[in-house]
Amino acid sequence: MLKKDGVNYLIPFMLVTCCFALWGFANDITNPMVKAFSKIFRMSVTDGSLVQVAFYGGYFCMALPAAIFIRKYSYKAGIMLGLGLYALGALLFLPAKLTESFYPFLIAYFILTCGLSFLETSCNPYILTMGPEETATRRLNMAQAFNPIGSLCGMFVAMTFIQNRLSPLTTEDRALLDDAEFAALRNSDLDVLISPYLAIGLIILLMLIVYFFVSMPKNGDQQHDINFGPTMSRLWHSHHYREGVVAQFCYVGAQIMCWTFIIQYGTRLLLNEGDYTQLEHWIGSMLGIDTSGAMTEKNAEVLSQGYNILAMCGHCVGRFIGTYLLKYLKPGRLLLILGILSALLVCGVIASRSRSGLYCLVGVSFTMCVMFPTIYGIALERMGEDAKFGAAGLIMAILGGSVLPPVQARIIDQGYLWGMPATNVSFILPLICFVVIAVYGYRTYRRVVTGRVGE
Repeated sequence: MLKKDGVNYLIPFMLVTCCFALWGFANDITNPMVKAFSKIFRMSVTDGSLVQVAFYGGYFCMALPAAIFIRKYSYKAGIMLGLGLYALGALLFLPAKLTESFYPFLIAYFILTCGLSFLETSCNPYILTMGPEETATRRLNMAQAFNPIGSLCGMFVAMTFIQNRLSPLTTEDRALLDDAEFAALRNSDLDVLISPYLAIGLIILLMLIVYFFVSMPKNGDQQHDINFGPTMSRLWHSHHYREGVVAQFCYVGAQIMCWTFIIQYGTRLLLNEGDYTQLEHWIGSMLGIDTSGAMTEKNAEVLSQGYNILAMCGHCVGRFIGTYLLKYLKPGRLLLILGILSALLVCGVIASRSRSGLYCLVGVSFTMCVMFPTIYGIALERMGEDAKFGAAGLIMAILGGSVLPPVQARIIDQGYLWGMPATNVSFILPLICFVVIAVYGYRTYRRVVTGRVGE
């Protein structure tokens, strides 16, 4: 799977795969920050979700320039520039903190994700070139399996070094503080929040130095002419690519909604339930919180993040299982099955008023385990040099993570809709997304069955 024309790509594959873990870390240290920034700056959930708008907006804005840069130079150059922007954005958290304002953090997030856009636009198609074409989707799934490992690290850092160290004052208590007291508390919390970002910025700089000195294969780097118009025309007329961009938009939106708003969903549910289950006592002991007394808002938030970590563990395990299943199932068929299972679980999230809904939300992370790389591999199948610009379109589809969460947040802010908690109702959006993905899987499988692959 990692040999082509007698060349062994194991070492380059391992180095590039490290980048998958790095952007997984960035993604999942950021998801809990919607809640954190909302508390620190006394904002609504809708205003706090601007973090996701800035974060995934950077992916959208930089993907096409990244593709042009990679086509003009090389995959390695794209990876190095991506690492540089990643480090710069993370280190900008220090001056952002000094302004004592929310919006400079959005600028830092935007620059950071411009770097992630370069990394994803470079690394995903680069992995596809590192071996035979018939195993390209499996190879990408294997590399992507290390993405949730980085995500787990991001969640752990967010919970241990940020959420657990922020002031325990609730949103309501903060609203009662006078301006001087609020400013002192805000600055203390911001000191806690920026430290992990500064640390990861320095680590990324070290990675950049490693890439500078390591020689990487030039697969797919033979052609440097842009040929923008003809390339885009070919991509537009490819049904499996065009539909893949839509499916990827829906997938990323659904993923970010499920992982971001599990905090709101779990916190509301646990506070309403009021007691602790044996599982939550175990999670509490692992996370260092006292579960002997009454359920508090802080405990509910930390336990919700604990459930989020369980969800990511399931996602991580699912990536390896899904990669193995691709030996026996066509990518389109697997995507169809996973889309249907995810939609059914989200129905449970919407309908349930008990912990079973939270368990369903955790389960969704397992069923959507290989959706991103599988959609990616299907959409770029037989693209050749066009894969560089094709990758840009699929990375721009990450805009779904910027557009859909604020819509869900707006629904959550309503409190109650149709006699149901608005948090439950808001998961109609991920449900629609998973239906779209299932349809794409079905259409892809039908194209394979009828021999119309590549159309």
